[in-house]
Formats: sequence, C-alpha cells, structure tokens
Amino acid sequence: MVGYLVFLTTSVGLFSIFALGLNLQWGFTGLINFGHVAFLTVGAYTTVLLSSQGVPLVFAVLAGAILASLLGFLIGLSTLRLREDYLAIVTIGVSEMIRLIALNEEQITRGSFGVQRFPLPLDSYQPNAIGNVFNYAILTGLGIWSVWQLFRYVKRQLQEGQKIKKKSYQPTSKLSLFIWGVFGLGIILLVYINGCLALSNYNYKVSLMLLVLVTLAVIYWGLQLLVKSPWGRVLKAIREDEEIPRALGKNVFGYKLQAFMLGGAIAGIAGSFYAWQLTTIYPNNFQPLMTFNVWTMVVLGGAGSNAGTLLGVIIFWTYDALTRLYLPKLIMWLATYFPIFYEFDSSRQGAFRVMVIGLILMILMVWRPQGLLGRKEELTLGR
Repeated sequence: MVGYLVFLTTSVGLFSIFALGLNLQWGFTGLINFGHVAFLTVGAYTTVLLSSQGVPLVFAVLAGAILASLLGFLIGLSTLRLREDYLAIVTIGVSEMIRLIALNEEQITRGSFGVQRFPLPLDSYQPNAIGNVFNYAILTGLGIWSVWQLFRYVKRQLQEGQKIKKKSYQPTSKLSLFIWGVFGLGIILLVYINGCLALSNYNYKVSLMLLVLVTLAVIYWGLQLLVKSPWGRVLKAIREDEEIPRALGKNVFGYKLQAFMLGGAIAGIAGSFYAWQLTTIYPNNFQPLMTFNVWTMVVLGGAGSNAGTLLGVIIFWTYDALTRLYLPKLIMWLATYFPIFYEFDSSRQGAFRVMVIGLILMILMVWRPQGLLGRKEELTLGR
C-alpha cells in the first residue's frame, strides 16, 4: 500500500507540473492548446536521449525544457496572430506529428522499440544516517510549506469575499472553503505520513517522489509570483479582452508568445519526470488522451487558479485510483446477479471510466462552469 501511494504521489506531482503549464497558457492567457502532450513528448525524449549519451541529467532536463519552449515559439509565431480556433487546430496537428516522428524516426528515437535503460536520477543513491535525516527534513519542510500555502489561500479567499460582498461569498462559500481546506490538509497529512513510512524503506521510487515534490513546489511558487506581478496582470487582461492592453501600448503578441513558451517549458520538465517514472518510454505513451486528461484536471479545479489546478489533479487521480481498484470488484459482484455484466471486460471498463469523466465535466459545466476553485466573476463567465 505504501508503494502504491508513492506511485500516486509521484503521478500527482508530475501531472500537477504538466497541468500548471496548461493553466498558464489557457487559464491565465486564454490560449487554447489541444496538443499539450507535444511539449511533454519533447521534454521526455530530449532528456532520455541526451542523458543516454552521457549528458548530465540536469543539463538534459534543461535542454528538454528549452526545446519544448522552442516548439512553443514555433507554434506561437505562426498562429498567435490568428484567431483562437487556428491555434487549437494547429496544436492538435503538431502533437500528433511529434508522436509520429517519435514512432517512425528509429535512428533517433528507436521507434516502436522504445528508449530503455537510460540514466535515472538518484538511481544508485543509498542514504546514510545523515542522508536519512536530510530526506526527512526535506519532506517535513515541504509539508510545513504546503500547510502554510493552504492557509494563505483560504485566508485570502475569505478576505476577498468580504470585500466583494456578493451572494456567492456568503456562508455557503465559506463552508465550501472550509471543506476544501480540510480536504487539502488531509491530503498533505496523508502524503507526509506515507512519505515518512516510505523513507524507512528507501528506494529509487521514493527519491523520485521527493524530487517531483520539490520541483512542483518551486514551479508553483514561481508561477504564483509571476501571475501576481504586472506581467501576470497583463496576461489576465489579454485573456479578458486583448484590445484593452493593446490600446494601452502593450505588445499583446509578445506576451502571448512568452506565456505559450513558458507553459511549454514547464510541460517539458514534466516530461522528464514522466520518462523517469516509466523508466522505459514508447511513442504510445504520449497519446492525445493525455491532453484530454490534463484539460479535465484544469477545468475541474478551476482555470486561472494554480491552487485549483492542483486540486483538479488530486481529484482526477483519486477517481482514477478508486475506479481501477474497485470497479472490477463491483462488476464481478453485479455479475453474480446479472450475468450480462460478465461481458463487461477490462477494455469496456476503461471506456466506461472515460465516459464517466466526460459526464462529470458536463455536469460541472452546468453547475459550476468556473471549476471548483475558479472565480466566475474573474473569468467573465457570468456576463
């Protein structure tokens, strides 16, 4: 159970990084990117191919992020001056093109055989007593920092609600903030306790989990600073109505390009961790379904909110884990009373799980289109 929770924590961490890149592009800037998996692919393949040739892992990751950012530059240079639907169409095509290149260029990517036996971070690291203390200190520091960020978020939302004084910020909203706060605190405690148990039996997967969590904390903190800066406020203005910042003399195209490139670079970093978690990568690991999943996470949590993005990722992976574990058992129980359920094999169960996600999104768009932690007024969905 501890090992499975380590895997879930690592998955939540790397997909949070992946989703934060999309949230910067779409949630804060309004750029529709339906090919976000392309940046993940570039980051993953660049990292493993360079590190396989002896390039240090740090420089390989940086190279992956730079190439993913360059891909964003090339896409944005040709589409960001056009209407949003052109960008959406181009990103879909580019993501599939990148996957097909990885599949067919066997001399570079080894094609359908995949890339195997590449260097992994801290693979042979076995901490001594001092190293164990250092690992526990990192995990404890991350836990304290996470609780502090959660407290700041809840406090800020309550203060903003008191200033606005709208019905949506009456006791119902305060109650929902309290519920989400308790939920977030529970997740932090679960990760911390499970992390402490995992550190007592240290292995590569535990080191990857710690590395993912540290990287996520740094990226989240940096994005929070950026979106609250004048640069971030310009991005929000572009999202709402780009003619206004253009009238004020802002280079709208330049800001869009910067946001698209930075979001791509963040996704490229997530690709490195994705490859390290899989330990062997194939072109089929980068299907368009991954873009659909990350869009689900961002929409579910609330576009334009980094905290909402993390919440969306946690809920998505909680749903994924529970349905993988308990849906087959439920089907077998139903089959004892209704034999027709014997035909509900694993492939049909997978399709059913995706259908349920789509249904949840449909209900959410009707009930709360701004997402669980998004603000309807900020996203101008209430007009």
